[in-house]
Amino acid sequence: MDDVFIEVRNVGYVYGKDKKQKPALHDISISIKKGEFVAILGENGSGKSTFARLLNALLIPTEGDVYINGMNTKDSRRTWDIRQNVGMVFQNPDNQLVATVVEDDVAFGPENLGVPQSEIRERVDMALKAVDMYEHRLREPYRLSGGQKQRVAIAGIIAMKPKCIVLDEPTAMLDPLGRAEVMETIMKLNRADGITIILITHFMEEAVLADRVIVMNKGEIKMDGTPKEVFEDVERIRAFGLDVPQVTELAYLLRQSGVDIRPEILTVDEMVESLCQLR
Repeated sequence: MDDVFIEVRNVGYVYGKDKKQKPALHDISISIKKGEFVAILGENGSGKSTFARLLNALLIPTEGDVYINGMNTKDSRRTWDIRQNVGMVFQNPDNQLVATVVEDDVAFGPENLGVPQSEIRERVDMALKAVDMYEHRLREPYRLSGGQKQRVAIAGIIAMKPKCIVLDEPTAMLDPLGRAEVMETIMKLNRADGITIILITHFMEEAVLADRVIVMNKGEIKMDGTPKEVFEDVERIRAFGLDVPQVTELAYLLRQSGVDIRPEILTVDEMVESLCQLR
């Protein structure tokens, strides 16, 4: 299909050379469309981060195949093309910042790609404006807040012009303000710029913003659907060691108490609307 950007076919992955070890991933098959915003949930050890690293050839499947924009990650000749298509943002922004000035850090990726200097200047300015950090372009990264650092890290990926960004728990080390800043940036990149987003998170309120939620457990995909479809099954989510958004939990408890309220509530506004309809 022309609109499929990521195609994962019967993928398994085992760490180390001993193929008798328990696989980190087992028989994963999934398609992700261009421009889709997908949130991936799962408790520690579920295989989320392993899956993320397969998407830009940091890891190569032990079994099966991963195709990125039609390119097989097993084809070593296409590795750099794949990594230009799929950028990675990790949990700790301090581990991703390499320069002493913000704009130099953002320029680092394009320079390694051999982009001409004149174009690098344009890309750096574009990327910093995209994450609302242009006014900080001459500052030292260590003087920034955690949320600002993570936005600079995202700008460094944007400057390489990827079609997809995979974010592995990018807000885990941030305070609520920093998380809000980063999520606003992610939403803008997806909605306004059409960049495919794969967000690994343990914050349910972030997953609610996605087009699609995938739940992983013990190296397998257990649930896959819209946020409403996934989170309304509160008991199943709990069985995988996860929580649901607070308002969804409240709706669940109200229904358990006999209140006739919709189960697929995800936001405060939806809760208020449902409660008003009870009158």
